[in-house]
Amino acid sequence: MLIVKKFGGTSVADAERIDAVADRCIEDYRKGHQIVVVLSAMGKTTDALLTRAQAINPNAPKREVDMLLATGEQTSVALMAMAMAAKGVPAISLNAFQVAMHTTSRYGDARFKRIDTERITNELDSGRIVIVTGFQGINRRDDVTTLGRGGSDTTAVALAAALRADACEIYTDVEGVYTADPRVVPGARKLKEITYDEMLELATLGAKVLHNRSVGLAKKYRVTLVVRSSMNRAEGTVVKEVCDVEGMLVSGVAVDKNAARIAVLGVKNEPGVAFRIFDELAKHGINVDVILQSIGRDETKDISFTVDQEQAKEAVKVLKENQQRLTIAEVKEEKNVAKLSIVGAGMQTNAGVAAKMFEALFDVGVNIRMIATSEIRITVLIDLEDVDIATRAVHDKFFHE
Repeated sequence: MLIVKKFGGTSVADAERIDAVADRCIEDYRKGHQIVVVLSAMGKTTDALLTRAQAINPNAPKREVDMLLATGEQTSVALMAMAMAAKGVPAISLNAFQVAMHTTSRYGDARFKRIDTERITNELDSGRIVIVTGFQGINRRDDVTTLGRGGSDTTAVALAAALRADACEIYTDVEGVYTADPRVVPGARKLKEITYDEMLELATLGAKVLHNRSVGLAKKYRVTLVVRSSMNRAEGTVVKEVCDVEGMLVSGVAVDKNAARIAVLGVKNEPGVAFRIFDELAKHGINVDVILQSIGRDETKDISFTVDQEQAKEAVKVLKENQQRLTIAEVKEEKNVAKLSIVGAGMQTNAGVAAKMFEALFDVGVNIRMIATSEIRITVLIDLEDVDIATRAVHDKFFHE
């Protein structure tokens, strides 16, 4: 079997944990499997590098930020190869250029275009464990690019797809995918399995277990994922196309505390206004989620929407620069908000799910600011200060009644 194994930053945070990960990989290698290991930077290395960059230049060129951040993963893979060599196992570390892993040119948020597998295949055929840097690629200029936070998951799935691996295992600091964050909801349950669609929604809506782009890639190329703990041997959660959801109304509750609300006030109430506003934001790479439109006064309307906090400043800047052309009277930004979502394939065939969620919020006195829905999810925008009590109330409503 060819197995791709991805380990996150907490799993390789220090020498002791690197040694433990090496043992875990070697165990499967000695069973006769071919092993490709994808690593994140050690512990909080990426945050530390960003802090250094901020101290030197708060507005550093994105190309140079990517050059800096890529050193974190390169350190991890080299140390892992050293650990395996010390145990008498042949291993080799490769960075994105050596593989090579081709991406688009958007620094800080690149997308994979293709992966050259020849080097990895040759090393595997030579009997080595191959250790690859996560989170990074190279663009058409041979510059280093990074994939955005959580990008090592995407690297692992992309490699599994390109190599046609038999398994893709994502190791993290939790034992699998839970019905809610167990640190917030003590009664959260670990799921045995979950569909790609449900996991994609949960990852997009704030669940930190998997990067949403990795789940999208897994669904596209039918890569079965297993999420499990690097700290113990507990059975993990399988992410796949079809699961037994009979009687499972909701699969999970997700929270995104990284949201900001943008209000665009007093725009003309005429066709094409919403298109022009969101088209302008899209041109600047700003992703919009929950949207609410309401009628204002004097033939105007107000539009509110959410973005990630990291993009809020840019969104406000873009709107204000185009304020007159877009007929905007005023732009407001609010950051003390959070998105709370429920996700489940069972929602498609069951009435009253929204009412049940709203009842749970009413019971604990939480006000709903905005609402968005799809076939398998309901998202509400609430005040940030209410998010923990709201999460527990909603989870209890669906999993303990």
